[in-house]
Amino acid sequence: MKSILTIWLIVVIVNGNVQAQQTQKPVLHGRNWVAITGKPLAATAGAMIFQKGGNAVDAACGMLAATCTMWDTLSWGGETQALIYNPKTKKVIAINAMGVAPTGATVAFFKSKGYNFPPEYGPLAATTPGTPGGLIYMLLNYGTMSLEEILAPAMEMAAGYPIEAQAANTIERSKAQLKQWPYSKNVLLTHPGAQREAPEAGEIFVQKDLLLTLQKMVEAEKKAIKQGQNRKQALMAAYDRFYKGDIAEEFVRGSKEQGGLITMEDLAKWKPVAEEPLTVNYKGIDVYKLQQWTQGPALLQALNILENFDLKSMGYNTPKYIHTLYQAMNLSFADRDFYYGDPAFDPQSPIKGLLSKEYAKQRAKLITTEQNNPAIGPGNPYPFEGRTNPYLNLLKTRGYELDTTKRNFAPKHDLGLNRSPDDLYQERLWLGTTAIEAADKEGWVVSVTPSGGWLPACIAGNTGIGMSQRMQSFVLDSALNPFNVVAPGKRPRVTLSPSLAMKDGKPFLASAVQGGDTQDQNLLQFFLNVTEFGMNVQQASEAPNFNTNQLWLSLGGTKTEDRMPKPGQLLLNRSTTEASKEALKKMGYSLSFAERTSGPINAIYFDWEHGSFWGGSSNHGEDYGIAW
Repeated sequence: MKSILTIWLIVVIVNGNVQAQQTQKPVLHGRNWVAITGKPLAATAGAMIFQKGGNAVDAACGMLAATCTMWDTLSWGGETQALIYNPKTKKVIAINAMGVAPTGATVAFFKSKGYNFPPEYGPLAATTPGTPGGLIYMLLNYGTMSLEEILAPAMEMAAGYPIEAQAANTIERSKAQLKQWPYSKNVLLTHPGAQREAPEAGEIFVQKDLLLTLQKMVEAEKKAIKQGQNRKQALMAAYDRFYKGDIAEEFVRGSKEQGGLITMEDLAKWKPVAEEPLTVNYKGIDVYKLQQWTQGPALLQALNILENFDLKSMGYNTPKYIHTLYQAMNLSFADRDFYYGDPAFDPQSPIKGLLSKEYAKQRAKLITTEQNNPAIGPGNPYPFEGRTNPYLNLLKTRGYELDTTKRNFAPKHDLGLNRSPDDLYQERLWLGTTAIEAADKEGWVVSVTPSGGWLPACIAGNTGIGMSQRMQSFVLDSALNPFNVVAPGKRPRVTLSPSLAMKDGKPFLASAVQGGDTQDQNLLQFFLNVTEFGMNVQQASEAPNFNTNQLWLSLGGTKTEDRMPKPGQLLLNRSTTEASKEALKKMGYSLSFAERTSGPINAIYFDWEHGSFWGGSSNHGEDYGIAW
């Protein structure tokens, strides 16, 4: 593997300007396969699987197992969602391995404890674990290898690996919270009583309980094979041991001991499923996202809106371009905030109307060239699918009028726009996960955004498994979103959102990014960087972008005011010109700045002309890729 190089690349920007863009990482070129994820060691795990003959699904599962073991802003008790291109059927498949609210997780329960939203951390923040089941489901249906082969790198790491500074320092910063939970304290604080109680960077970090859990799953698989069962039956034996056997029993016991709600029945009833993805066509490119239990359709809505503008003529990151994208994102996120939720539950989101091109044209008319609109609210997609909106009165009580001449909503604390975003708010906005991208010469493509169980995590008993914190993405008040009110067995509307694009019937671009509510903001700009401005995947993943805060936060904060939109707040890259800053201020924007605003985005571009892959991995964070 070559060392990371600093390369000067020339990007031709519209309007005839030529701008030198420095990329801090090289493009990855591969002929046989590409493996990219959030940590170098985890990317190496993917490469190991490929080298042993696995396909892209096998490699993605190996990277998923490794990142969970490394606490790469997730752990084994979290959730997994993926888009997979199957070259045999020539179809894109959506994998839903999101956990659900447990028994007893009702609005009345959380309100009785004084919550405005389910809590951010601890056992009451936990949905049922989805990642183990999602991994086995993908492996069983689309992979080729055994669970033992897939988990081998992760098991070696659980037995002891040199922990990197990012995770080690996160443990140290959160040690006071970790001490609330005895099993977390025992696993993660390796030097109790010392000045630094967390592991040091480079220290061999051992997770005996987790190793035993993974070994039990492999044992179940091997026992089934020894008894003459086939591969599918053997994998399901491992699945059942986790969700119905002794692993489940210890998980539930440890959760309940610490105040959690998850029951054995909750684990046994939950199942990962394959779904039809949602898709729109943008200028000849079919873009695929997961269903509306994620925020993914917001990117599709934004593309539909932006199709009504000549973005290329505006110029990359000019004030006009930034303003137009900001408004389009605000329009689509306003719909996300009110209309998205688990389609397995009633009421049913008006997703057909939301993704209608005609609805997008109506929404696009709200974008003016002069000023930010701080009062953008949800639209009315129901007529575009032949239905009557049952929530018009609810929207009015929330402060919105669907008649655009009467729209008057602005959060009370945001009537004045001259504020800088506080660090806590930005942390919630960007709250992380990881991204996994894999592709192989047979044509398999996998894009995953797994998450949940991030540090500081509450570990469930002696399993070594950090529980999810995704309950916080539910609402308790239907006025905020009648489709996403907590209920047992229901999936929360999450931010997790991989992307996959097809062109001329072939894979074109696969991408994913961490970052909470910024995920589809960053992925939208990345996609446009490639399609409108001709950047390669590495240029596009590092290119300066921007974020809007004019949305309801999906994570963090126990009070309604913690999550309310901040109209006009705009995060820009520090490289933004003074002229652009002044122009945006005149449009009503309150500006803040950061050195890196690009991601971290991981992506693969498919070069059909040359029969090769181009891999990109952002310079933000520790994301890393390997290709061959």
